[in-house]
Amino acid sequence: METTTTTERQRRRRPLFTTEELGGRAVYRVQAATVAAGILLVLYYRATRVPAAGEGQAAWLGMAAAELWFAVYWVIAQSVRWRPFRRRTFRDRLAERYEQNLPDVDIFVCTADPQSEPPSLVISTILSVMAYNYPSEKISVYLSDDGGSILTFYALWEASIFAKKWLPFCKRYNIEPRSPAAYFSESKVHHNLCIPKEWALIKNLYEEMRERIDTATMSGKIPEEMKLKHKGFDEWNSDFTLKNHQPIVQILIDGKNRNAIDDDRNMLPTLVYVAREKRPQYHHNFKAGALNALIRVSSVISDSPVILNVDCDMYSNNSDSIRDALCFFLDEEMGQKIGFVQYPQIFNNMTQNDIYGNSFNVSYHVEMCGLDSVGGCLYIGTGCFHRREILCGRIFSKDYKENWNRGIKERGKQNINEIEEKAKSLVTCTYEHRTQWGNDIGVKYGFPAEDIITGLAIHCRGWESAFINPKRAAFLGLAPSTLAQNILQHKRWSEGNLTIFLSKYCSFLFGHGKIKLQLQMGYCICGLWAANSLPTLYYVVIPSLGLVKGTPLFPQITSPWATPFIYVFCVKTLYGLYEALLSGDTLKGWWNGQRMWMVKSITSYLYGFIDTIRKCLGMSKMSFEVTAKVSSHDEAKRYEQEILEFGSSSPEYVIIATVALLNFVCLVGGLSQIMAGVWNMPWNVFLPQAILCGMIVIINMPIYEAMFLRKDNGRIPTAVTLASIGFILIDGKSQNAVDDDGNVLPSLVYMAREKRPQYHHNFKSGAMNALVCFLTLFSFTLKQG
Repeated sequence: METTTTTERQRRRRPLFTTEELGGRAVYRVQAATVAAGILLVLYYRATRVPAAGEGQAAWLGMAAAELWFAVYWVIAQSVRWRPFRRRTFRDRLAERYEQNLPDVDIFVCTADPQSEPPSLVISTILSVMAYNYPSEKISVYLSDDGGSILTFYALWEASIFAKKWLPFCKRYNIEPRSPAAYFSESKVHHNLCIPKEWALIKNLYEEMRERIDTATMSGKIPEEMKLKHKGFDEWNSDFTLKNHQPIVQILIDGKNRNAIDDDRNMLPTLVYVAREKRPQYHHNFKAGALNALIRVSSVISDSPVILNVDCDMYSNNSDSIRDALCFFLDEEMGQKIGFVQYPQIFNNMTQNDIYGNSFNVSYHVEMCGLDSVGGCLYIGTGCFHRREILCGRIFSKDYKENWNRGIKERGKQNINEIEEKAKSLVTCTYEHRTQWGNDIGVKYGFPAEDIITGLAIHCRGWESAFINPKRAAFLGLAPSTLAQNILQHKRWSEGNLTIFLSKYCSFLFGHGKIKLQLQMGYCICGLWAANSLPTLYYVVIPSLGLVKGTPLFPQITSPWATPFIYVFCVKTLYGLYEALLSGDTLKGWWNGQRMWMVKSITSYLYGFIDTIRKCLGMSKMSFEVTAKVSSHDEAKRYEQEILEFGSSSPEYVIIATVALLNFVCLVGGLSQIMAGVWNMPWNVFLPQAILCGMIVIINMPIYEAMFLRKDNGRIPTAVTLASIGFILIDGKSQNAVDDDGNVLPSLVYMAREKRPQYHHNFKSGAMNALVCFLTLFSFTLKQG
């Protein structure tokens, strides 16, 4: 009897998750140590070989500054590579101990624009998270519609009806994925798992529903007969506008009501639509404000101890994700320290070779695992499970015990209408005034990257986090499928992260004494994306101009001092390639990633850097632009064929084209002058610059093709090509730019930035930012004179 009791005790003490250190660290550390030595030699060479004034001294010092910056950033990036972890869960042990006492879970889904985020896409995500392999009565799903659109509400109402058939179908056949859009798009794979007649019936019901929703979205109107089927439609009256409307809370499915059952007579999850109040005179704090509104609304409807938030385009791809996350929270030994569990943001519309560098494979397989080993991974804003208490500001303490049984089980005499009215009072424009919401309570305000700063605050309150990347991805979403979408998204991310770095919440200041130094450095990897723009732009322009002008900026190839330059470049590149291939990238995918790193640095990160500085100086205010989740048929076709999409006369494209053409002209001109012996120097003096310039030319081959060879609508417009040529060849410093008296004329440039209905142009601030970007690049080209 005693032996049985001991065995049972040991069984119950078995951990619910395990932590494994990734291999290959010895090779990495040798590589890192030798690269560090090479970097020191490069910096020493720069500091001790400064040329005299008038012999390229300014360009030399600029190169030294750029290389010093890259060295600092490289050191920061190594903080997460020293000892990365991998997590593995044991769902069978979780079921043994807690199957009859699993905690309730609230799921938050946010959408903001029915045009950029079509309602049919949103409800596929909603249906996928309603269908988790988890007791339905313990799940509550909340949709925050910051667009306040009757179209989105209509789509959610349609989903609430379809869920009665979809959820039993999913659980009866244990299908994956449980997003109907994703599932039926893979019908050839799954068809044989189900009874053909039932499969066809469900598919037809889904397609009919989607067609009704898409038709309503295209027309912008809901059929009048549909408006009679739910009282919620009455909320949209003639006075209702996107930025001026009352709060709306509608419980479409009340999971606490015993009559809320599916076709198999199983309980349905709670389903709630929320559109917080909007008034022109009140700032609504974008996505952070929407999430905080959902925290308050859910507190009076379900009040679950665990909260999952996902983006509207990130559907659930793994029905066991809740159980995997609970293995961390409910672990008896380590679980009490974990504040949130983060899944990677993985995309299902990636091309084979990742034309736009959206996979983040190295980030998820190396960097996030490395952050996990030093106190916690970043909160990336989607696919994240939180303890409700932590989001509400609780500080970690060893004696704190979570009440996993919390949650509203019975509502007593309150009916749905009373609950909805109470919830509405929590999402008015004035509710948060003179409160700690957005500061010490909830998701933080004041930063475009509200997720990063919120995660940092949680870590600084003593909590840790866990990163899990299961073999079957937990969530799949849509990556930007055009270059414009990609540039916009990374501009917003880089701007938000740099804003944090330059604020009092800089991880080195805010996290000092609260989190490990390595974790402080890890937060700076993305925090300094935007700051990489200037040294990168300098490095892809100045050496090329020096090649034409006859200004050597590197040691000659036969000099011993060329060795550290060559070694650092080659080893860093090869190790980066090794990490990429090990993380699942293809060779061509890695090459595309190098191109996109350069493109984003001279566009997204440059714009993000300038916008951040302007905000710090009080010259502009924070804004938030939704990345479109849709593209035209032709754009989608070119994306599948891995052809870069341009197609508009955007200022960003002028920068990209100018840099590409500048390097081509400099390479041809420089080599011609070297072969002609114009500079009276050995040819090997300029060989490093010629190699660098040549590599930039090679990496820009798709840019040249888009300018001169392609005939499709996605090519670089002729106006952009001509403007780029003009920036390189025709400027006010040209000897031919003179008036009738022989005086040099000033430069004169006309610019009209791109305007599209779906993008906000930020008025005068946007125009000023575009001009600053032009002038920054233009100043480099003037050095030719």
